[in-house]
Amino acid sequence: MSWLTNMLMIVQVLSALGVIVLVLMQHGKGADMGAAFGSGSSGSLFGATGSANFLSRTTGGLATVFFVTTLALAMLANKRPEAPASIMQGVTQPAGQPAQPADVPPAAGSAAGAGSGASAPVSDVPK
Repeated sequence: MSWLTNMLMIVQVLSALGVIVLVLMQHGKGADMGAAFGSGSSGSLFGATGSANFLSRTTGGLATVFFVTTLALAMLANKRPEAPASIMQGVTQPAGQPAQPADVPPAAGSAAGAGSGASAPVSDVPK
């Protein structure tokens, strides 16, 4: 899944740069006045009106690619990890302690029972 995210990021950055370049290349509505003074685009590669149509269509296409990749990246980033079935599912037992079921109390002579107010076994009681 990582390669898909990386590929979408590359496509998104390239489309964003393409949109920036194409928007900067287009003439604004006030550029028609400049054509009267010799900076017209009639001798361009696409003709008098062809470049505006070509540039605007290409900009629209790249903007669509940018928005689609943005939505895809947002959907990929929104995936949440699956919740564990139990609170203790990811907990590991410390080294040196044997695994013990939770419902079994510790033995009377063990370190957990000593000093915690547990009563001594009947055989150890003085007579």
